Amino acid sequence: MTTVLPGQQPPDGHRTQAATGTRATDATGTGATDATGTGATDVTGTGATDVTGTGAMDVTGTGATDVTGTRAMDVTRAAPGATADVRAIWSGLTASRDVLSRVHALAAALPEPPARSAEQRAAIGAAKDAARTLRAGFLDTYADAVYDLLTAHRTTSLRIDALLDAAADAFPGLVPDAALLAAESGRPQAAKEGHEIDQGIFLRSVLRSPTAGPHLLDAMLRPTPRALALLDDFTRTGVVEMAAVRLERRADGVARLTLCRDDCLNAEDVRQVDDMETAVDLALLDPAVRVGLLRGGVMSHPRHRGRRVFSAGINLKSLSSGDIPLVGFLLRRELGYLHKLVRGLRTDHPGTWHTPYVAKPWVAAVDGFAIGGGMQILLVCDHVLAASDAYLSLPAAKEGIIPGVANHRLGRYVGPRTARQIVLGGRRIRAAEPDARLLVDEVVEPDAMDTAVERSLARLDGAAVLANRRMLNLAEEPPDAFRAYVAEFALQQALRIYGQDVIAKVGRFGATPPDAPPGPADVPAPPRG
Repeated sequence: MTTVLPGQQPPDGHRTQAATGTRATDATGTGATDATGTGATDVTGTGATDVTGTGAMDVTGTGATDVTGTRAMDVTRAAPGATADVRAIWSGLTASRDVLSRVHALAAALPEPPARSAEQRAAIGAAKDAARTLRAGFLDTYADAVYDLLTAHRTTSLRIDALLDAAADAFPGLVPDAALLAAESGRPQAAKEGHEIDQGIFLRSVLRSPTAGPHLLDAMLRPTPRALALLDDFTRTGVVEMAAVRLERRADGVARLTLCRDDCLNAEDVRQVDDMETAVDLALLDPAVRVGLLRGGVMSHPRHRGRRVFSAGINLKSLSSGDIPLVGFLLRRELGYLHKLVRGLRTDHPGTWHTPYVAKPWVAAVDGFAIGGGMQILLVCDHVLAASDAYLSLPAAKEGIIPGVANHRLGRYVGPRTARQIVLGGRRIRAAEPDARLLVDEVVEPDAMDTAVERSLARLDGAAVLANRRMLNLAEEPPDAFRAYVAEFALQQALRIYGQDVIAKVGRFGATPPDAPPGPADVPAPPRG
């Protein structure tokens, strides 16, 4: 049988079924008894009544009760209408199928996530699955109508955080609202309910739309308000000092972005992503800048004191503590500064009829190591140098997460077999080995890096470079292919950061000594001598 949402017609020869179905009483799939004498199932282990209600169906395929308490309804009566009608359709769905309120009721009745029994986790997991099935089905049909309503038919550009805020206001329950997210702020990752998965469902549907998706990507390519506020000072002084990045423009027309989180090996967190996007925006907005350079600064961290380091990748301590958000970090870095390094900055200034993007070539110089997110940066740069004692790695699979858009880009550099060795097997690529030349343009001795960097910057300073890099990027990474990847990434990464395997792995980093590297376990001890 086929489930049909408002505005959809059932296929010929198929009967229409609601997203619910049969009644049952076992909420755990283990034959739990009625603790109340009322026919309700105890899912809390406390003898309390079943807060999920009755009239449920098996949503697990194991005979367990659907803890959604939903009932069959005719959802075929409403025909697709104007954009304004989509709110009424969502409101009608949520009113007739109280799956959303049942998730909140269960969450309130059960212990905190780390203290739940297997049966309790199964019960609330089934309730969340039913609610997410409703959200995903609605968005499969109405994503464009929802997006048009939120953006006034695409006349307003909203970044993903603002878009989600607008969606929470206009469509209660479709995505978590500010109050729900604030209630979980400060909790360790293991103690959260996973509301960000619902953000991933929403963004996947919007990004994979050929109408809404490109508009949202363009919104993320616009300069940030913070960069616009700093632009006058930067163009006048040529220097901006931020917590994670120092930006300097010299007389040679080079914008030098130095990663300067010297205490944590340039590990990535929300602060670093904000500073990086601000610095990239400023370099692209400043007409005096012709080329950009990305390089790690000198570290004060005890294990690498006095040495330059490019990046240790994602700060796993921050992920364990619940401070690596899906929207503010994982998606913002991919759709924000990394995408800007490829496509450029979206502008609407007069005289840009030939292209709305301001782009510039980028050089990356790797000292020490480029791990995880650090290696991902190299895949969007036009020229990469590495010290002969440096190495590169993408240990995301070992950590349990997805290495951003690297899965989309890496294969075209190294081929599919080596890409799988790096991503799935955690293989390190040392700068001195032959395969490194697939990822690095120049390998030089550490004491020759400064001279080699300046030489590479001079080679990329030219109008023909700009035109050709644009055409190369269009050929190598077509916008629609990028959009299809990040649409699925939005959901899959949300699922990964709430996976029990990930929570267990990053939890070990939360208990490491203060002087241990905050990034992946891939960080080695410094070389001798």
